[in-house]
Amino acid sequence: MMIYKAGHSDAQAAAEMAILMWGNHTVEELTEDMSSVIDSPEGAVFLAREGEEFIGFAQCQLRNDYVEGTESSPVGYLEGILVREEYRHQGYARALLERCQQWAEEQGCSEFASDCELDNEESYRFHMKVGFEEANRVICFIKQLNN
Repeated sequence: MMIYKAGHSDAQAAAEMAILMWGNHTVEELTEDMSSVIDSPEGAVFLAREGEEFIGFAQCQLRNDYVEGTESSPVGYLEGILVREEYRHQGYARALLERCQQWAEEQGCSEFASDCELDNEESYRFHMKVGFEEANRVICFIKQLNN
């Protein structure tokens, strides 16, 4: 297993992993997004490879706004993590998360946070297994204004 911080030339590989999780986007959109994160001092993308095959990714960023349940700023934030199904339960996700947390510590963060959809039981179990504590449950609302 090799896990490394993605460089600009890895943006498409990261996007091809991210599309498996964020399927409501296109690979082109996600490549642009990954390039922005990779090029920013406020974010990082880590890739996991087995031989020549990309098998997982994690995206983390600094959040300077309030993060539910935290007391400091900035906070390292896990924006997304995914390991291909056939490689799950082998420690890859934990290793990717550890790299994100290490990166956040290097940026001066003393806290690290994440989120998942209320109905994403697999993500919830992963977060609990790797030491996160539930801070809150929220349902967000939106209403269109006529103007």
